[in-house]
Amino acid sequence: MTALLEAYDLVKHFPVRDAIGRKRGAVHAVDGVSLSVAAGETLAIVGESGCGKSTLGRLLLGLIPPDEGQVRFGGEELTQLSPAALRARRRDMQMIFQDPYASLDPRQTVQDAVAEPLRLHRIVPRAGEIARVASLLTRVGLSPEHARRWPHEFSGGQRQRVAIARALASGPRLILGDEPVSALDVSVQAQVIELLRGLISEMGLAFILISHDLGVVRQIADRVAVMYLGRIVEEGPSEALLAAPRHPYTRALRAAVPGGGRRAAPVSGDVPSPINPPSGCRFHTRCPHVEDICRSVVPPLADGVACHLADRLPPFAAVVDRQPNARLVRLQSRFRPQGDAA
Repeated sequence: MTALLEAYDLVKHFPVRDAIGRKRGAVHAVDGVSLSVAAGETLAIVGESGCGKSTLGRLLLGLIPPDEGQVRFGGEELTQLSPAALRARRRDMQMIFQDPYASLDPRQTVQDAVAEPLRLHRIVPRAGEIARVASLLTRVGLSPEHARRWPHEFSGGQRQRVAIARALASGPRLILGDEPVSALDVSVQAQVIELLRGLISEMGLAFILISHDLGVVRQIADRVAVMYLGRIVEEGPSEALLAAPRHPYTRALRAAVPGGGRRAAPVSGDVPSPINPPSGCRFHTRCPHVEDICRSVVPPLADGVACHLADRLPPFAAVVDRQPNARLVRLQSRFRPQGDAA
């Protein structure tokens, strides 16, 4: 499968300055991350808050420049494009944000919000905007009459549908969703997940999902990349990785899900500061299996896992559920696509 988007050794550090502007350190947000995603594929990036996954998402879309590394989209190096060329390329890359209450301008009607990308990229003439917006709203399970409404007149799920319609307006090849369902009620999550799955399949989109919810990830993702303190510690097919994780950190995340694993060792201690990350394996300060090599040598990402001890750990004892997020599945069958009406 040919990759649509590829990232190589991405690094992004944010300087930390004192009250008079002197640099006192740097936040190691992303440190040497490489990954790829193909058309029609969904890649989930998971990890605890502060692990760098949202920063990585913005690097992948060219919203912020990397300190080191490359991002290639359709074989084109994004970091080498001029501002005008990068702006034109963004027609092919869109984003769905976490909070549908904040991502829509309260001063714009739905018609104006969804039509904005059409105007920016000159996709259709002004005379064709109303019909195009109506088509997009229908595609995401809303009514064309909703175009005349204001954001405050919608529920959270409906606002997120408007945000999805806006992301589709430019005809993108890749969409990045940064926690796109975490702010929604569980019943509405089921509907939006099903909507996204249908759009990915129907349009052949490459989709990058940033999430901390492994139940949602298993519902939609083909592959999973697990981040910890700016680095990928494990990567692989979704079903295999979540059923039998190999890295101690991934095991801890999986075990935290109800019914996720009964023999996984718990994680102790706090997440280290990203300003002064640990040497060697960054997880060694919390790992119950730590050995001397873990404290001094950075483990390479080999065979899908970055752990010196991966081949020596006992098998992960998981309670594998064919419907890992059964509550979502039950609710999905009970609610119609527009069941989150205001």
